[in-house]
Amino acid sequence: MLQRLHRSAIAITLALLTCPGAAISQQAQTAARPKVSPTVASTLDTQLRLREKALVTAAEAMPADKYAFVPDGDAFKGSRTFALEVKHLATLNFAFYSTILGQALPAGVSYEGAMNGPENLQTKDQIVQFLKDSFALGHKAIATITWGNALTPLNDPNVQFLQSYSLNTRLGLANLACAHATDHYGQMVVYLRMNGITPPASVGSPPANPHSR
Repeated sequence: MLQRLHRSAIAITLALLTCPGAAISQQAQTAARPKVSPTVASTLDTQLRLREKALVTAAEAMPADKYAFVPDGDAFKGSRTFALEVKHLATLNFAFYSTILGQALPAGVSYEGAMNGPENLQTKDQIVQFLKDSFALGHKAIATITWGNALTPLNDPNVQFLQSYSLNTRLGLANLACAHATDHYGQMVVYLRMNGITPPASVGSPPANPHSR
């Protein structure tokens, strides 16, 4: 018994002597890694990044010659084309995030009418870039939100109609922007699948209904 314990002790010692770096390195990395507490801005930004990835990849996945696609049938009468879905989403991103930053709305962006964005944006490349730029502004706007200013009502007349919903605040607009993006992602997914395209965010996911054919 003692001999076995002695041999085990020797084996353990040799193992630590031959490869001590991994254990020590792991301990050092754990000790050195700073503990970062989440903030209201970092929490919101994580949500925005998730939506940004899904939406930008969806916009990129649709072929340029399908950007004018809109489903047939009375159920889709008056619906936006795929191009207008992307432009509308980006337009409201610009509106919401510009308001959070307290800056003027960009040319072609408005809270009124169909809110489909600048008419001069026509090609897929232009529209996708417009979408990407809107998310870049979103990250900039969200970085300014703190617990100190998150719920302070904004005086911007453009968003006074949201006052009754308690959404005319930085936090309210940031949440509304993400909810709006999710809404239009769902519509874009329908357009993609009707064209035989699997949304990139869904590629590699296990079957949601494994019993379907």
